[in-house]
Amino acid sequence: MTQSFEHTRESISFISFNRNKKSIALDLKSDEGKKIAKDIILKADILLENFRPGVMERLGLGYEEIKKLNPGLVYCSSSGYGASGPYLKRPGQDLLAQSISGGAALNGKKGDIPVVTAVGQADLLTSLFIVQSVLAAIYSRANSGQGQKIEANLLNSVVGFHIQEVTAYLHDRKYPEKSESGIPNPWIGAPYGLYNTKDSFVAIGMNSVQKLAQVVGLNKYDSEEFASNNIGENRDQIRFDFDDVFKTKTTDEWLEILLKDDIWCSQVNTFNEMVDDPQIKHNEMIIDYEHPTVGNVKTTGFPVSFSDTPQKIYKPAPLLNEHAEEILKEYCNYSKEEVEQFIKQ
Repeated sequence: MTQSFEHTRESISFISFNRNKKSIALDLKSDEGKKIAKDIILKADILLENFRPGVMERLGLGYEEIKKLNPGLVYCSSSGYGASGPYLKRPGQDLLAQSISGGAALNGKKGDIPVVTAVGQADLLTSLFIVQSVLAAIYSRANSGQGQKIEANLLNSVVGFHIQEVTAYLHDRKYPEKSESGIPNPWIGAPYGLYNTKDSFVAIGMNSVQKLAQVVGLNKYDSEEFASNNIGENRDQIRFDFDDVFKTKTTDEWLEILLKDDIWCSQVNTFNEMVDDPQIKHNEMIIDYEHPTVGNVKTTGFPVSFSDTPQKIYKPAPLLNEHAEEILKEYCNYSKEEVEQFIKQ
């Protein structure tokens, strides 16, 4: 995302992802910048970089060089498509990785253009895989005493995320046919999907067509013939028929009826509705904190809780180079005069 907070130059993306972190800006092409980087790396547990493949080596900061300095370092490189191969020179970006992965072709209606996710699926999945892998490497180091290099990339992350779908295709080489009515998964039949209601939408999960028909009064499908919860044959017509029924009541009215009979269903929230959702509030998933230039920042809370080490925002996302003095003194033994000269440069 390129949006910035109004009246500031602070990136919404940067503010969102970098709370509780520190910042120092280095010119890695300068001798001083490289020396500072190596001083920090000498005392670090983890190094994460996402330059194009080869850049860190040209800067003298590649893994083979750095592991001589700190053998216990976990060194993680992240790229678009990997450190080698036919796409090495291609630019790597979320939309491109989603498109190459095959996942976009699964989304949308039959005959429509493929659909990528609105959020940066490849970016965020790669970040999660990096966290898992780095923690595994730290655990390994506790036993061996040695660090190692990890390589992650956007394309592998998205393909790995589709493990179930890719395996299903490889099993019989039959590509699933998307539905005309908008069932969101080409492998799944009716009544799975989102439906129009009188005032918004309702989501219907994996349910028996027969049971759902009995609950909503759609007699046409109230028979043993439709007892399955995954009707593939005539799935579009079944979905159209249920859609007509759901349009007769509001979402709240349907939820009251459906949940009484243990139908898998939910409302379909907009962001406006999600932030006021009672479960979201209960889970404390919307929080705020103060930033020195932006002011009050409302953002998402912590998705995982810890019994002994509760999480909190103890510092906002850093300003550019905000912690240069602190980092240079702690890692590089800079004097006050040297810090001042560095910042001036």
